[in-house]
Order: sequence, then C-alpha cells, then structure tokens
Amino acid sequence: MAGKNYDFDLGIIGAGAAGLTVAAGAAQLGAKTLLVEKEPRLGGDCLHHGCVPSKTLIKTARVRHLLRRSEAFGLPPVDAGPVDFSRVADRIRQVISTIQAHDSVERFCGLGARVEFGTPVFTDEHAVRLDGRTVSARNWVLATGSSPSVPPVKGLDRTEYLTNKNLFSLPRLPGSMIVLGGGPIAIEMAQAFNRLGTEVTVVQRSGRVLSREDPDMADEVMAVLAGEGVRFRLGASLVEVREAGSMKEVVVRDSDGRESVLRAEQVLAALGRRANTAGLGLEEIGVEVEKGAVKVDNRLRTSHKHIFAAGDVTGAYQFTHAAGYEGGIVVANAVFRLPRRTDYKWLPWCTYTDPELASIGFNETRAREAGLEYSVWEEAFRDNDRGLTEGEAGGRVKMTLDAREKPIGVQILGLHAGDLLTEWVAALNGGLRLATLAAAVHPYPTLGEINKRLAGRLISKKIFSDRVRKGLKLFFHLKGRACELPGRDQSPNSNR
Repeated sequence: MAGKNYDFDLGIIGAGAAGLTVAAGAAQLGAKTLLVEKEPRLGGDCLHHGCVPSKTLIKTARVRHLLRRSEAFGLPPVDAGPVDFSRVADRIRQVISTIQAHDSVERFCGLGARVEFGTPVFTDEHAVRLDGRTVSARNWVLATGSSPSVPPVKGLDRTEYLTNKNLFSLPRLPGSMIVLGGGPIAIEMAQAFNRLGTEVTVVQRSGRVLSREDPDMADEVMAVLAGEGVRFRLGASLVEVREAGSMKEVVVRDSDGRESVLRAEQVLAALGRRANTAGLGLEEIGVEVEKGAVKVDNRLRTSHKHIFAAGDVTGAYQFTHAAGYEGGIVVANAVFRLPRRTDYKWLPWCTYTDPELASIGFNETRAREAGLEYSVWEEAFRDNDRGLTEGEAGGRVKMTLDAREKPIGVQILGLHAGDLLTEWVAALNGGLRLATLAAAVHPYPTLGEINKRLAGRLISKKIFSDRVRKGLKLFFHLKGRACELPGRDQSPNSNR
C-alpha cells in the first residue's frame, strides 16, 4: 500500500494464545492495535476445543476412576453408575465460560485494542479486506492457529467422525469408540473416555504410541491404559472407514498384510494438526507457505519482514505455551523493534494422561539422534513418601546428562508431572547448579522432593566417593564402616 498513513500500527489475525498475547502487549505499549477473529468468540482453539475442555474432561474421568478404586484407599466400594455425558459437557461449558471472561472483547478494549470479527483477506502486503472495507496496518501478525488434520482415508469423508471440534459437546457417552492416532490428544482422550465407561480401541500406524517420547516412558503410559481396559492395535494402517447402520467400521491392515474390521459407535480422528492458512490471500501477496505452514525466520518474520507469524500457523511447536512465548517475541520485534530471536532449547511439554508424562530438553532418543555422549539418572516415585500416601507410586523421574554430567533434559512420568517439571524449567533456564537444587529445602512430604532427591544422588556420588572417604580417613583418622551386609554392594550410588 502506498504511503505510510496506515489505519493501525499493528494488525493481528487470530485471537488464540499467540494473537491475544500480541494484542495485549502491543496495546498496553501504546501501539494502535487491531485484533481480528473469524469465530464469534475470542480464545481460540485451546479455550473452546482443546486444552481447557480436554483437561476438564480428564479431571472428571479421573474422579470417576478414583471412585471405582475406593477400596484401595480403605473405603467401602462405590457404585459410580453410568455417566450422563450431557452433565459432563455442561461442566466443560461452565469452565470455558469462566475463562472466557478473561478473553473478552471488553477486556481488550480496556487495554486499548480494537476487536473485530470477520474473515480478512489480504489485498496487498499492508492491507486486508474486511466486511467490505479495506483496513491497513504498518505491521501484521498471522496467528490463525491450526485445525485437525484428516488423512485421505477411503470413506472417511463420507463418514461422520469426531474431532476435538465436536468431541466435548456429545449429547451422550458413546458405548464404544475407535481412536485413530497415537499422539498426546489421542492417548489422553482414549484414557478419559475409557474411564467414563466407553470401550476404546486405539489404532496407530507405528509400532508404539507417543513417538516423541522415549520408548520406555511411552510404553509405561500404554501399559497403564491397557491395564485399565484400553485396547491397542499398533502397526496397523487405515484401509477404509465406513458407516454400518448405527455403528462405524474401520478396516485396518496389520504389518503382515492381514485385514480386519473394527466396529464402534464413534470414530475419533486424532491424527495431528494442519496450519490454518487457506483463504487469507497469502500466496497473492508473496508470503511464503511451506508444507502448509507459514515459513518464518528466528524472529518470526515471514518473507515480508513486516508480517509476522506465531503459534500453530507456523507448524513448528503446536503448544499453547509456545504460542504465548512466540507472541512475546513478536511484540519485541514489531513494537520495540528489538532483534529478539526464538530459542526453544528449554521448551517443555506435557501429555496429560494419568500418570502424566512431562518433558524438557533432550531425552535419550533425541540425545542419541544428535550423537551426544550422555548418561541417565532415575528416581522412582515408589521411593517418594508423598507418592505412597497418595496411592500413586508408579512412574519415575529420568534425567539426561551430557559428558560433563550437566543436565540436558528431564522427563517425569508420574502424578502431577507437569507441575513437578516447573522446578526443572526454572533450574535449566536459570542455569541452576544441581548442587543448589540438592541443597534446597523442600516441604515434607511433597512430590517435589523427588527432584531434590534425584539431584542429591548425583551430587552424593561425588561427596561420598572413595577418594573423599580416604582423604577424611587420612586427615581426621576416621575408622570407616561399622557394619557390612554380606553379599551386597555397599556403594550408596547408582545411576539406575
């Protein structure tokens, strides 16, 4: 657009985590900001169809699971009864509504940002067409998020199936469900619906679930779900999906070539996400799109340096917290005009199964792929007193160290693993020494003590070494051990 007399300093398309972060920051800094959302409400996929409803459902399912385990806590048996899913859906809507107040038009107007609803299309690199009029901005931010990715499976386009868009508003609980996919969303929902009373079968093309995680950790999660009744068909490719009266049929082909037919009331497609780039006119103005996602540099600039992109639309790290982080990067570059670059080294993530599986940095798989020399230290929840009192002794913390015995990654499988990981998020981002973490005083009994204990075991390996013991014996005339157990290694240190 010719000239520099733009309507706005900054225009943002998409009001999910990334867009809201940019809008709030830019408006409060004094930039004349426009926020455009195509849906009738702010908040994006996470609030309405993703993180919030799924975690609400997971909590409901966990409560029912605990009721059915009442005898394990010394209580009388409880007949949980059948689930009225309409009431579960009502609770989900109530939670969304409560959070929605924080993402209201009034709040953002109060911050100084104008909010408009509609579907903008770029007419040139500084202007969009919105509701029949042209709106211009000096800088633009693409934060349009992503949608469920549906593979070209025969018959799927002619079959009614579920995605995260309609899963949480079902009128009733399905008696049976086939989940297509083995990623975090698929596994979380498989466990949740199984706990509510649905017979669930997971179909996964590869030989294991949660492929981003170390196989041993992912296998433990799958073992828990299988123990609760979830069925798994691994190494099975999808051949066809079709309607069969009131049921759905999924034809799968195993690795040996044999085909079989699975039947269920509902099919949930949880096979990944695709960036929302269609209909914006990006190709017409020369914004480069690669593999369906907007291509950006490490400052989140597109092929037009005044057009930025953040969140799922970049196709990189499709987490809400990553989108929020990237929103801050955009504010620094677009408003402050500081060359702030993205750094995902310590980006954490969590799969909210029960137990949760949380990760940061290098796990064994990634360290091996990177050709790093590494070692692994572990601490089990069965040795944590709070875990025992909670009746949740399964799982462990797994720390990956480099050749200098410096932490390069942590994985936690256990109760509240996502919350426990935050201590490692702070420690790794702040360059905290393990000795400092080991010396910190944690309240007793808490699950957090497991982090201190793991760090302490590595430090104690050095403190209680043969060399230190020999030195103390020489200088202070210590007499050594007062008791020996026959046939056992007396060393107090072991990495696994």
